[in-house]
Amino acid sequence: MSKADREFDIVVYGATGYTGRLVAEHFVREYGGKPAESSDAPKWAMAGRNRSKLEDVRTLIGAPEDTPLIVADADDPDSLNAMCESTRVVLTTVGPYQLYGDTLVEACARVGTDYADLCGEPAWMREQIDRHHDLATASGARICFSSGFDSIPFDLGVLMLQQHARETYGRPAPRVRGRVRAMQGTFSGGTAASLTATMKAAAKNPSIIRILSSPFGLTPGFEGPDQPSGMVPRYEDDLGKWAAPFIMAAINTKNVHRTNFLRGHPYGEDFRYDEMVLTSPGEAGKAAANAMAEMLKNPFGAKPPRPGEGPTEEERENGHYDVLFVGEMSPGEKAGETIRYGVKGKYDPGYGSTSRMLAETGMALLECDADGGIGTPGSFLGEALVERLREHAELSFEVES
Repeated sequence: MSKADREFDIVVYGATGYTGRLVAEHFVREYGGKPAESSDAPKWAMAGRNRSKLEDVRTLIGAPEDTPLIVADADDPDSLNAMCESTRVVLTTVGPYQLYGDTLVEACARVGTDYADLCGEPAWMREQIDRHHDLATASGARICFSSGFDSIPFDLGVLMLQQHARETYGRPAPRVRGRVRAMQGTFSGGTAASLTATMKAAAKNPSIIRILSSPFGLTPGFEGPDQPSGMVPRYEDDLGKWAAPFIMAAINTKNVHRTNFLRGHPYGEDFRYDEMVLTSPGEAGKAAANAMAEMLKNPFGAKPPRPGEGPTEEERENGHYDVLFVGEMSPGEKAGETIRYGVKGKYDPGYGSTSRMLAETGMALLECDADGGIGTPGSFLGEALVERLREHAELSFEVES
């Protein structure tokens, strides 16, 4: 059966979990009220381990009573294979992916089903690239990791800045700084669990540390120039603020470099990139930056969030984030030209906004004609996803003066 003839366009796998339910809610909110013949109304289904819980979630989120339900379990390869063969795209929130994702990625890569997840586990991602990139390329499956807050705003923010640089200067910016100006929200339980699983895996297999520590850990066969570490607080004269280490930089920078790699290095093979969090000017800003650097030693505190837990609806609605990208056209020159590009999002970044980003990645994959393989939102979807996020997920992408 060709992909076009499959029963479903999109299956949300993990719909009974906290984040999976939010992804399903997005389809109800954005597309559920449209007629079946509407060109942008996907045929979608909810999947999980327990049918009774799926029925409860379907009722809870106000999905139509005839919304299809699929029982599938990471411990039952046959159920995953059947699910993958029934749909054009699988969106999965079932993590940590290094514990529960292997069979699903292999199944999608084998049968040509597009796939997107919320993975921020670079060692596992590299393992999947090494194992299944060629298989996905042959089948036409587009395997799209990190399709949430890590790393869409950063991956696409750099891509859009570089597009503007080429249009304005005829060349890319050889150096870009990603700076989080504001963020209100909480870490997800899945993020905490993923970090814990990654640290345990690294303790058992020290070779993983090389991938975790390298900005080019996801670009096999390519090692670019030395990169700014972003791990030491510093004062940024042009922004007038102190900058502190950013916990998600270790995964975001790898995805930015993989997008550049897979697209044939449109940012240049000498491209340099880092991410940090801005605090404030003066001694107070310096103290805050140093405190944030210290917090990275134990980012989740004594009681990390657990998978399945999350903020209240009010907390999700009141969350937001604001990321600035500074493209240095002549790095090292005090009078060099710069480009400033901003990406802003409503809602809690780890839940409310992430669920919308994953859902719209799935929608963009339905319209994508890129070759198969294991890639990134930027490498597969680029500006097409930016437009969907502007229209359906309340993200803004714009050049700043």
